[in-house]
Amino acid sequence: MTDSIELREQPKTEETYMLAGWRQWADAGSVSSGLPQYLIKLTGARQIGTIRNDGFYLFQIPGTHDLVRPVVKYVEGFPESLQSPRNELYFTEINGKGLLIFLGDEPHIDVERYIASILSIGKTFAVRRIIGFGGVYGELPYEKERLITSTYSLRHLKEELKGMSVRLSDYHGGASIGSVLCKRAGDQGMEYIAFYAFVPAYDFSNVANVGNTMRVENDYMAWLGVMQRVNYMLKLGLDLSDLERRSRKLVKLFDAKIEELESVAPEIGIRDYLNRLSDEYQEEPFAPLDDVWEEELRRLFGKGASDS
Repeated sequence: MTDSIELREQPKTEETYMLAGWRQWADAGSVSSGLPQYLIKLTGARQIGTIRNDGFYLFQIPGTHDLVRPVVKYVEGFPESLQSPRNELYFTEINGKGLLIFLGDEPHIDVERYIASILSIGKTFAVRRIIGFGGVYGELPYEKERLITSTYSLRHLKEELKGMSVRLSDYHGGASIGSVLCKRAGDQGMEYIAFYAFVPAYDFSNVANVGNTMRVENDYMAWLGVMQRVNYMLKLGLDLSDLERRSRKLVKLFDAKIEELESVAPEIGIRDYLNRLSDEYQEEPFAPLDDVWEEELRRLFGKGASDS
């Protein structure tokens, strides 16, 4: 185990997985930061460790004011709080399976040592698979299921992902923390899969009377899409009904916001623009074949029982 890791306890289960997210660049819809925090609360996970911050973060960048500085709060001269980067490890047990949930701040420097620490945690707990979360903003309908793209660390995982209603990424550009982790996990023969959800964002900054960008800050529909796949892949049996309810409420809130914008600037045709997006969008709902068969059998047997 690397020197950067502090563990309070080391729970042991026969089957352990890790979910990982960050306050990071690829965090549209708070998929990477908000979803892990939500899961921690949902499952009652307890904190069991941290990765120490030493050597991973800048204090300041010349020419900027407080872009990367910690945030301090004084009350009558006393430092009430100091918000520094945090990298925390939580643990919960679900249906006999151990689940580690890691939530951290993407490092500024020494990324290889940071990644080595995460992989060291995986080895310490004999984690079978690490699943990372990410979000990317895009122009897509807010009322439809989100497009999910995926990356993987070992070639044999590609076959498993074919049944997950995901698009395998062909991205070429600057790497996020999850991208580096994916490559380094593969280098060490460890299983890592990332799910990146596309999150709705609309640029109305050039439109008079509107003049801003609309985007989903906490995209519960994206969270739901990611967790449906995680739930199925790891056979966790998590109840996702709360995310389903939040997703429906999110759509209603956006409906109301669009109606408000239409009333302010009807000449823009915002609703027509969104309708075109919706018509052109190809939804890829997640419906595993065995789940479909199970639902159909329940329907048939349920119908038979009621007819008898």
